[in-house]
Amino acid sequence: MSEVASRPRRPALPVGAVVLAAVFVASLATAQLTASKVLQFGVPFGASVPLAGDQLALPGAALAYALTFLASDCYTELYGRRAAQVLVNVAFAINFLVLALVWSTILAPAAPSSIDPAAFATVLGASTNIVAGSLLAYLVSQNYDVVVFERLREATAGDHLWLRNIASTGTSQLLDTVVFVGVAFWVFPQHLGLGPQLPTAAVVSLMVGQYLLKLLIALLDTPFVYLITGAVRRTEAPRGVAPR
Repeated sequence: MSEVASRPRRPALPVGAVVLAAVFVASLATAQLTASKVLQFGVPFGASVPLAGDQLALPGAALAYALTFLASDCYTELYGRRAAQVLVNVAFAINFLVLALVWSTILAPAAPSSIDPAAFATVLGASTNIVAGSLLAYLVSQNYDVVVFERLREATAGDHLWLRNIASTGTSQLLDTVVFVGVAFWVFPQHLGLGPQLPTAAVVSLMVGQYLLKLLIALLDTPFVYLITGAVRRTEAPRGVAPR
């Protein structure tokens, strides 16, 4: 018998884990590159939001970053707390790889036919305050989300997926919003002189706008959490995979 034939067959890597990890990392990288643009939307029906008025302002990364919580909640539900924390912390390290690749391209000499290097750097070169705020907010909120989701799962004996999805994501998104906006748009500009100095009212408005969008997404993504986890379980269980 050949050496190859006698070698034990390795278990196949769950496709669901690969897809969810890919969605998580892609959304995280996109959020890192889009965080510096501030978006603004009018409140529908002429309504007004306390502390924000009739216009909601939020960082451009809000939607992409919200998708990371959908992916991590599905990952935690299917593969457990330890696997999800590995995903979260490995992705944190990948943030630095993304930054290194972007800045190596910015610093490399440009050809005459290239787009304007200054414009390229302005668009893709995230400032220190944005990088610091996003990395700190990510590390705190994502690990918090995984822990709370799993503890709620244990407390409900695996029932009420909707409850742990909304509760863990809703509270972790609040934590993420306060840390990111507070660090990136208040602590660094006001105390270290890094980044644009915004009035306190504008900073609060950013927090309110970003959190309202994230909370809305947390409410709307619950059916997708059921669909994704159900599809993965139906696909992987017949092959002997026992996701949880």
